[in-house]
Amino acid sequence: MSYSGDAPKVKVQDSSAPNEQHECLFCEIISGSVESAQVYSDDCVVAIRDISPQAPIHILVLPKEHFPTVDVLREDPGTAGRLIAAAVVVAHAEGLHETGYRIVVNHGEHGAQSVGHVHFHVLGGRQLSGILG
Repeated sequence: MSYSGDAPKVKVQDSSAPNEQHECLFCEIISGSVESAQVYSDDCVVAIRDISPQAPIHILVLPKEHFPTVDVLREDPGTAGRLIAAAVVVAHAEGLHETGYRIVVNHGEHGAQSVGHVHFHVLGGRQLSGILG
């Protein structure tokens, strides 16, 4: 496991919709063909800074293997656990454990999933709204 929280932000293009396996933006980021501000990596998971942060600290935690939605993770609970564990590691490395943070995963159109590769959002760095929907 490695963490490098001081990586610069790099803008990337958002191009894929949920359930699209080809031309997946996050697969391109994981492969290195699209640049990102990576802050964490292990053999299963990568974490990057969000290019459009919704909080002072907004990090995306992605599985290296392509899973189009969180529903598909029921077939691989080990990866689901690794994503949550990595999200907690990132939150602690960013100092969010002291005041609190939120871990969010969106699913499908009504759940506001914007990229068809499951990803967890780690948000913090200020008091977050109590409204989730």
